[in-house]
Amino acid sequence: MDSPRSTPTSPPLWLLAELTYRCPLHCAFCYNPVDFARHGAELDTGAWRRVIGEARQMGAAQIGFSGGEPLLRDDLETLVAHARGLGFYTNLITSGIGLTETRIGDLKRAGLDHIQLSFQDSTRELNDFLTSTRTFERKQRVASLIKAHDYPMVLNCVLHRYNLPHVAQIIEMALEMGAEYLELANTQYYGWAMLNRAQLMPTAEQLREAEDVVNRYRERIGARCRILFVVPDYFETRPKACMNGWGSVFLGVAPDGTALPCHAARSLPGLELPNVRDTSLADIWYRSSGFDAYRGDAWMREPCRTCGERESDHGGCRCQAYLLTGDAAAADPVCSKSDHHGKIEQAVQFARMPSREVSAQPLIFRSRENSLRFDD
Repeated sequence: MDSPRSTPTSPPLWLLAELTYRCPLHCAFCYNPVDFARHGAELDTGAWRRVIGEARQMGAAQIGFSGGEPLLRDDLETLVAHARGLGFYTNLITSGIGLTETRIGDLKRAGLDHIQLSFQDSTRELNDFLTSTRTFERKQRVASLIKAHDYPMVLNCVLHRYNLPHVAQIIEMALEMGAEYLELANTQYYGWAMLNRAQLMPTAEQLREAEDVVNRYRERIGARCRILFVVPDYFETRPKACMNGWGSVFLGVAPDGTALPCHAARSLPGLELPNVRDTSLADIWYRSSGFDAYRGDAWMREPCRTCGERESDHGGCRCQAYLLTGDAAAADPVCSKSDHHGKIEQAVQFARMPSREVSAQPLIFRSRENSLRFDD
């Protein structure tokens, strides 16, 4: 078996600009940190322009504008134009709330290449319940605006025990809207979703039935709409190659300027994550201890250390390992080789409890008040 080793660091390819944690929705499965309300002030326009420029100079080719809800920033169009002018492929990841005829026109002129619009269900009742808002009809109008301005229609819907039985209706909704792509992303349990795991975790039967529905639609509609079905980690026996390897492709910047090797990295205790306010992106990417912490495989312990799959799965997800074992360097418990795999099996078995027992636990919706209350 090859011995563990460090690998040369390549430039980042994908920059995620999380412009704000503010959001008009209150989704119970949001990946934003539970303690977002305690984080510092947002970067201003000038700081974001500098970050975008440094990332492009390093070789990053694609930028995603995300949040929270990035449309709550009135400088979004300015930042899109700056990124596009530097040669970035630009992507807006949005709930759609705040996207008006005027703003989408301005974004089009600024050079925005792509919009990903989220829905929570195919029905107004469940969509609005899961976001604790009344936004379903507004999202429908935004979908029409996206088509009218000749953007590819890319819909995203996060799946869980509440809406998995509606997969056929969600696909039909996407087809009626003229979607070219539909991402059915089963919930991954970080942030607010981890708080609500008992409520959101589907049964294996629900997951199988939904995947069967997806496969039947794929056969019937062909290339009319590309459907991506992302299986939740808890129902696998091998971990995903999280972020294609820690600090290898993805570079995120949080609203307060904290640089992130993955979305949930700030949940790891003791990890020193630099801030773009006082450190250049190049220094962060190539020389910071936080980004070096889990690069390559020299950090690995058994069973990962001598596993022949370590080059493909990179040891799995560090944040998931910490959440479930208390040790960020442990094997991802999703892996059947992990000593902690039983914790995954227990969570999946818990999902088989009668719905009346699970539903007795209320959902915790994402809000500033709950963030202060459930500070992790």
